Parts: sequence; structure tokens; C-alpha cells
Amino acid sequence: MAALVAAALAQVGDRTAWLAAILADRYRKPRLVILAAALALLLAGSLAVAGGIAVAPLLTPNARQLMLALALILQGGGALLPVKAPDPLRGWRTGAVATTMLGLFILAFGDGIQFIVAALALRSAVPMLAAVGATIGSLVVIVPAAMMGEAAWRRWPLARLRMALGLVFVILGVILGLSAARLI
Repeated sequence: MAALVAAALAQVGDRTAWLAAILADRYRKPRLVILAAALALLLAGSLAVAGGIAVAPLLTPNARQLMLALALILQGGGALLPVKAPDPLRGWRTGAVATTMLGLFILAFGDGIQFIVAALALRSAVPMLAAVGATIGSLVVIVPAAMMGEAAWRRWPLARLRMALGLVFVILGVILGLSAARLI
């Protein structure tokens, strides 16, 4: 559930949903773009989970909480910065599915939510649920973006929402970090 909520909030105003809207417009196949996005996000989340599983035995419970705090602070800090338009991938001639999967995988793999997924996975008894939750949470934002298309998606006050959510991530991260350091 934590990964689902974190991913849904992190995707608001992010480039992943924006690119999904662009590709849905271009290919005129929003459902296909959504399916390809789901596969790409699940793959990226699975790699983050693998990283979390690999690191988990090396960390104490407080270090795990500190890692999650850092992930939240980094996600929040990134959300406070303006979003650059995603590359529309016009030169890619790989078709709707491959272009969407590769394009969104590349964006998702370098995204802050992957660090949150890894941090949640290393704290979980069932780590793969972090990837599943993050995929579903991301789709909560990507599905409407793809169905609406880029023009309608960009009419939403995404920059203000993103800044507000960024502050929430930073505040939660600071609280978790102070708690992990046993300062509160």
C-alpha cells in the first residue's frame, strides 16, 4: 500500500504520465499504451525490488528506515524542481508497444520512485509487493493521462500539485530520518 500511494503521488505532474499522454495521442491507441506502460513499470519496479533485496541483509532496521527517508526526501526535492518536457520519441520507429515500453522503462528506471520502491522492498516481508503497488499507483495517474491525451492532461494544474506533493514527501522524509536517527 505504501508503494501504491507513494507512486500515485509521485507520478502527478511527472514526465512518465506526460509521455504516456503523448504516445497515446500519437498512436491513437491509449489502451495499448497503458498496457505497455504497465509492463514497463512492473519491470522497472522489479529491478528496484531486486536491488532492495540485495541490500537488505547489509542494513540494520534503522538504516533501512533512513534509506526510505532519504528516498522520500530525494523524491520530494525532485518534485520541487520544474519538469522538463519528455522526449516525444518521434524518431523511434519501433511501434506503439515497443516505443512505449522502452520509453517509459527508461524514464521510470531513472525516476525517484524506484529508490522508494527499493527502500520499501528491503523493509517488506514480501518485497515484490512494492513493485506491484508502485505499478498500480503509477497507473492511477498514467491511465487518465493516456485516455485524456496531452492537451487535456496539460490543462490540469500539475505544477502546483507537484510542488505541494513534493513538500509532503520532504516533510515525511525528514520525520522518518529524524526518527531513524532517534532524534524524535
